[in-house]
Amino acid sequence: MNKEYKFTASELESQISHLSEKGITELSINDLALAKDKKRLIRLINKIAAEAPDLFVSILVDASVIDREFVSAASQVFLSLDIPLECSEKGGKLLFDKKFYSNKSRLLNEAGLVFGFQLTYGIVKGDTQKNFLDRLDFAVQQYPNHIDFPQTEKDSDAEEAHVSGIFSAQEIRYCRDVAFSCRTFYTNGRAVPWFLSALKPLRIYPTRFFADFAEWQHCNNCDFRSGFLPEKENHKDIEKMQLLFLAEKYEEKHQHSLISVAEDIVRINGAMSRLAGENEESDIHTSYHPDDLFSQEAMDFEAFSENVVMEDCNVHIFAGQEGPDYELISSDK
Repeated sequence: MNKEYKFTASELESQISHLSEKGITELSINDLALAKDKKRLIRLINKIAAEAPDLFVSILVDASVIDREFVSAASQVFLSLDIPLECSEKGGKLLFDKKFYSNKSRLLNEAGLVFGFQLTYGIVKGDTQKNFLDRLDFAVQQYPNHIDFPQTEKDSDAEEAHVSGIFSAQEIRYCRDVAFSCRTFYTNGRAVPWFLSALKPLRIYPTRFFADFAEWQHCNNCDFRSGFLPEKENHKDIEKMQLLFLAEKYEEKHQHSLISVAEDIVRINGAMSRLAGENEESDIHTSYHPDDLFSQEAMDFEAFSENVVMEDCNVHIFAGQEGPDYELISSDK
């Protein structure tokens, strides 16, 4: 049975060396003051690296602390960074510094660190539906592992969105549904490796895609209002939803020839993610050779479809000596 322990920020450092004794393998740190204190964060990370190297830690960090020194320290441990995407109000205008956040994201991506964003809507004065959608479109382009929306979590103490003259109740509901759609399809669907590639042939923004998927969720009784919780679902079930919806969108955009490519990419990446996350081996069928599906060319679905020969394959996904691996069970050229 899993146990949950809670520590204050001041207690945490003294407890690091005792975590393994308590059987703690995962740690979540959500201290707002600590999130903005680079020196304390680095000291804590160094202590984890020295005294609890097998610990997985999720840390709330303010983007302002992210520099090469912080990234170097973070690279020592198995972690995920949660970064609030914040905007500010100045002179009656809402400001969101895309260059600032893109530079921070680039540092993290270059180091191969896992990170995600936290987004809110309708809280900061001057926020609008358009501003929120712009932030979300920007966020997806940075390749975050996950995007969280505290306002869509029913047990969260997140501040409620405020109805105003520029942000109506209807617009707030729209943003909520788009956020919940992203939470389902992108975050819990583990879509980061392929999402932007799958979107490119559709010629639409991520938020338009999420809005359409929100309507699909509503029609299939798995939207925010239904009480559906994507975190409680088996990833295979969310993958089935992804495949069904992607097929609909590709047919709608007359991209029928790309459906097989999309299905293979989603299935093989999903199987790899379940191996890494749940230690679950898989046998899957693909219409292309797995070597091709993991090649750089697979990032462009249209070019891939035109240049790569189809080959029916049965593929076994398993844990190899050096990490996730795959082998052909059978192949029919």
